Amino acid sequence: MKIDSTTIQRRYDRLAPYFDGLEAMMEGLFFRSWRKKLWESVEGSHILEVGVGTGKNFDYYPTGARITAIDFSPKMLEQARNKKHRKQVDVDLELMDVQSLHYASNSFDTVVASFVFCSVPAPMKGLKELHRVCKPGGRVLLLEHVISSHAVLAGLMNLMNPLVVKAVGANINRNTVKNVQACGFRHVRVDERSGDIIKLIEAVK
Repeated sequence: MKIDSTTIQRRYDRLAPYFDGLEAMMEGLFFRSWRKKLWESVEGSHILEVGVGTGKNFDYYPTGARITAIDFSPKMLEQARNKKHRKQVDVDLELMDVQSLHYASNSFDTVVASFVFCSVPAPMKGLKELHRVCKPGGRVLLLEHVISSHAVLAGLMNLMNPLVVKAVGANINRNTVKNVQACGFRHVRVDERSGDIIKLIEAVK
């Protein structure tokens, strides 16, 4: 099921003031440790975070690097700006769509995204943009929920997907690993997180 960028943007705008509260339980039980693991792998002097949302990854940003973070939802970015000032985080925040990045090719040492490509309308387009702006030898690090490799669970996820997309604009049945492998990266490594539906993906350009 596909929904256009404007519709998804409006949904995240509506959710923005309540987003941290809505995910607080899952954040405490699972997401926080996965985010920490993701950011422990970040290297380089210039980092891009795609889909910064409300700034949930601010606590894990490495020191000494220039970090740029983008989101396509103005209201989510507003929450991130408030959190930036409250926590005194050194980050450049910009309103931008991952499907059309305004950066020059080969700009970033590492590009990071967590739970983003479930809601990008054209995920291949977005992933190719990450490949473009990443420096040669640089890495793209993704933390994503994906469709299960088990037939019964995959069938259930496919069945539920239209309802989830309609509710929050996120797809739960995408095969992001295969999508990354098809975007020209020379090496792709997957670290299983929770069963087989949460994956930490490392792709080297």
